[in-house]
Amino acid sequence: MEYLAGKYDVIVVGAGHAGCEAGLASARMGMKTLVLTISMDNIAMMPCNPAMGGPAKAQLIREIDALGGEIAVNTDLSAIQMRMLNTAKGPAVQAMRAQADKKQYQINMAWTLENQPNLDLKQVMVEKILVEGDRVKGVAGQTGAMFTAGAVIITTGTFLQGRIIIGDLAYPGGPGGQFPSVELAQSLRDLGFKLGRFKTGTPARVDKRSIDFSKAIIQPGDERLLNFSFDSGVAEREQIPCWLTYSNIETHAVIRENLHRSPLYSGFIEGTGPRYCPSIEDKVVRFADKPAHQVFIEPEGKKTNEMYVQGMSTSLPEDVQLKMYRTLPGLEKVEIIRPGYAIEYDYIVPSQLNPDLQTKGIAGLFAAGQINGTSGYEEAAAQGIIAGINAVRYLQQQEPFIITRSEGYIGVLIDDLVTKGVSEPYRLLTSRAEYRLTLRQDNADMRLTEKGYRLGLVTTERYRRFMDKKRTVLEERERLARTAVAINADLEKMLARKNSTAVKEKVTLATLLKRPEIEYRDLLELPLEHPTLDNEVAEEVEIEIKYEGYIKKQNAQIKKFEKMEGMKLPVSIDYAQVRGLAAEAAQKLNQIKPLSIGQATRISGVNPADISVLMIYLEQEKRKSSGEV
Repeated sequence: MEYLAGKYDVIVVGAGHAGCEAGLASARMGMKTLVLTISMDNIAMMPCNPAMGGPAKAQLIREIDALGGEIAVNTDLSAIQMRMLNTAKGPAVQAMRAQADKKQYQINMAWTLENQPNLDLKQVMVEKILVEGDRVKGVAGQTGAMFTAGAVIITTGTFLQGRIIIGDLAYPGGPGGQFPSVELAQSLRDLGFKLGRFKTGTPARVDKRSIDFSKAIIQPGDERLLNFSFDSGVAEREQIPCWLTYSNIETHAVIRENLHRSPLYSGFIEGTGPRYCPSIEDKVVRFADKPAHQVFIEPEGKKTNEMYVQGMSTSLPEDVQLKMYRTLPGLEKVEIIRPGYAIEYDYIVPSQLNPDLQTKGIAGLFAAGQINGTSGYEEAAAQGIIAGINAVRYLQQQEPFIITRSEGYIGVLIDDLVTKGVSEPYRLLTSRAEYRLTLRQDNADMRLTEKGYRLGLVTTERYRRFMDKKRTVLEERERLARTAVAINADLEKMLARKNSTAVKEKVTLATLLKRPEIEYRDLLELPLEHPTLDNEVAEEVEIEIKYEGYIKKQNAQIKKFEKMEGMKLPVSIDYAQVRGLAAEAAQKLNQIKPLSIGQATRISGVNPADISVLMIYLEQEKRKSSGEV
């Protein structure tokens, strides 16, 4: 029997990485918020590798942090290893990566939610979205509890119609052995939403005590302190190593001999899997000429012997898994604690969403995270904070908050989803960003903190510290540009040590820093008065000066992009009635309903000729509205 259990402004269904950010953003912006979860014991669970960051994903974490989100703060607090990746490459692709303590991350995030003002947290299996007309009204739970709200955000991850698969064994289930969400998927279908079916997977967890680490290669964390949050309070960290080993010919032989038992190749698995994180059996088949694949053995926490075997995701039968793992150097006597598995689940086709992550069919209903066809904790969290912000702005009757492709990786992620759709679990890559030199992880605060402050998610004190940093960066850049150094023994010694060409005349510090081999710290050797700067400030100054020419070119490209984005297309256009458009273009444009000419250019099936037609159409409409003939 249904009963009214509570009235709220915003309801978030799901407490994974998207749900946590959505709920916190809503509550921190002053809305009475309810976060509902299938299990209070699995808030912010990491069912796959307990790692955060890496290329493109580190940028997302820092952008969420700049907006006032929680993922970076929590990662810093629970990290057991931090490394900077791609240090030999340019700043556009450098990225931090953290190995987190799985349980500690969950405990920290649950505690943050439980103590957040304006936020209630309840264990409820949501089975139905309540709608009145074309507006959302609330949700109903398995026990009959009904909760009403003006905005609802669905962040159910991979739980919709979840099915766990190990070999020829399959049973209903969510990640980590939880209950699946079955009725909610049907409720979404009943509301007219088109759902797709994806598959993802995870490797076995193995017992640390059964591994011979002397046969593996140690992968230590960085010696210098690294933190994701620009406002981190973590000043020291014990680094726990990861380990590297390799699959081999024997490993691949075991897999090939048992492909007939693989649900991936027997047709038992129906959903499409992730291209960029394939199972080991998929890698062996697709890259048959490759004799070995990297395998990382990574700790799941400080107080557990469970180790994650990255690179060996599989849905092979459990006996094959054990035989396969025991061919790896160092794992000859390994014991499996939890077998690897595949999981199939339903997702919402994301082209049914607007760029604010609100559904096109039902006002006030938002979706964020893996339910939108993405993979990864970071992608989920990024969508979560944007959905949370926009649910509040929807209730306040304000314009949606949208980050463009030129402003952040968050913008690239969401624009790709709603404009291009997905054919496989979406993973954000640096190659997807056109302006990655200006969308670096080091300058995420410079790009987005002001927006977070205006939204009410960044505190006044934090904003003050940010403005101090911004001013310091500008002052140091100006100092280096105006400070000239004459030829002297100290300068010659420094240049010789760096194998840098000698100078023939007085030169500014900024000019010296533009040389590829010269670093900011080298300038500090010169007998001049230098300010004491934080590492992050020095890094920002160095990148901005070194890459000044490239950044100027990219900024010029961004201006052209923004011009196209500024050419708005009314949502009310019936593209079938626009003369000159190709039939496929009209169909795709009516489906997506792009907000601008810029967005229209990124729709598959819309060609340059169609864009020209749209620009002429806009000009004609403009003349009509102004009374011109």
